[in-house]
Amino acid sequence: MGDFFQNGIVATFHRLGQPNLSRLEDYLVRIAKVRGISLVLPSLYSELEQPALAGIVQELRGAAYLREIVVTLGPCSSEEFQTARRYFSILPQKTTLLWVHGPRMEGLLDLIRSKGLDPGPDGKGKQVWLAYGYVLSEGQSDVIALHDCDIVTYSRELLARLIYPVASPQLDFEFCKGYYSRVTNNMHGRVMRLLAVPLIRALITMVGPRPSLEYYDSFRYILSGEFSMMANLARLNRVPADWGLEIGVLAEIYRNCSVKRICQVELCENYEHKHQALSAGDKTAGLHRMAIDIANTLFATLAAEDVIYSSGFFNSLRATYRRIAQDMILRYEGDAMLNGLEYDRHEESRAVEMFTEAIQTAGSIVDADPLGPRQIPNWNRIFSAIPDFSERLLEAVRLDNMVADK
Repeated sequence: MGDFFQNGIVATFHRLGQPNLSRLEDYLVRIAKVRGISLVLPSLYSELEQPALAGIVQELRGAAYLREIVVTLGPCSSEEFQTARRYFSILPQKTTLLWVHGPRMEGLLDLIRSKGLDPGPDGKGKQVWLAYGYVLSEGQSDVIALHDCDIVTYSRELLARLIYPVASPQLDFEFCKGYYSRVTNNMHGRVMRLLAVPLIRALITMVGPRPSLEYYDSFRYILSGEFSMMANLARLNRVPADWGLEIGVLAEIYRNCSVKRICQVELCENYEHKHQALSAGDKTAGLHRMAIDIANTLFATLAAEDVIYSSGFFNSLRATYRRIAQDMILRYEGDAMLNGLEYDRHEESRAVEMFTEAIQTAGSIVDADPLGPRQIPNWNRIFSAIPDFSERLLEAVRLDNMVADK
C-alpha cells in the first residue's frame, strides 16, 4: 500500500489499496462520450523492433475510452513509415501517424521558418509539439495524454490513472504529472535522485524559498515523461526542444495554470524503461548532455523570474549542490540496505561528480545567454502567423497516411 502524505503545494494522488482497472476504465468510457481523449506517443522507428512497444500496443487495444492515438515517428524513410503504419494498424482506435521528416511535414516546417519562427531541432520536443498541433487542429479532443514508447512494465492502469484526474469534471484539474518507483535489484533514476532534487534544494538554499522552486520541489518525479493536460494548455504552452523538456513543460504549466489545478498521480507499483549511459567524458551524449540541459532550463527559468546570477554564484551553487547530493547518497544507501538492494556508492559518487561538472557547464551557458535554451513557439502564435495552418497540417497528415495505406 502506498502512503497518503500530501507534501508541497501540488495535489498528490496515491496508489492506495488494490488496483481496480475496470472501475477506472468504465468511468473513463462514460466521460469520453462528452470529453474527447487523445494519446500522443512520440516514437523512434527503432522502437518498433523492441518488445516494450509491442507490449504497449497490445495493452492499448483495450483502452476503449481513447478517441485517437497519435504516433509521431522520428527519422525514417517512406518504406519505414509504411511499415510503422502496418505495425500500429492492429489498434482498434483511430490511429494517426505523423511522418515528422516526410516532405509534406518538412514543407510545413519551412513555412513556419519563413514567418521568422523556429520549430526547433529534431528530437522529442518537436515530435510532441507537432502532435499537439495536430490534435488542436482536429478540435475534437479536450484531454491530451502523453507517454514514452520504451516502458517495459507498461499496463493500461498506468494510462487510466494518468488521464483520470484531468478527464474527470468532478476533480477539475488541468494538468497531471505521473510518478512512480524505479527499482529492480537496485535503484534507478540517477538524474532525478542525484541531480534534479539536490539541485533544486541547493537553489532554494542560494536564492531563497521562491514559489516556483517550492512548486518544483513538490513533484515526486519531476523528470517523468508521463503527463496529461487539457487541450487548451497545449495551445498556450511553449515546448522546450532539448532534454529540458519535462522541467520546461512544468515551467510553462506554472506560468499558464493555477497551482490548484495541477496534480501528480502515482501510476504503477514499479516502472522500468531503457537506461542512458552516464557518458562522464562526453558532454554531448547520455546523462551528461541530459544533466546540462536540465540545469540550463532551471537556471534560465529563474533568470526569467528576476534572479540575478552574480559573480561566483555558480561556484557556490556547485559546492552547495555537492554537499546536498552527498548527503542524499547516504540516505539512498540506507534505503537500499534496508530493502536488500544492491548499492554502489562509488558509482553514485561518480554520477554526482559528473553532475557537478554539468552544473558548471550549464552555468557558463546561462552566463553567456540568460534567455536560456530555445523553446518552440506555442500553437496560438503559429495559428496567428499562418491562419490556415490547421487546414494545411490536417491535409498533410491525411495524405501521408493515405500513401502509407496503399
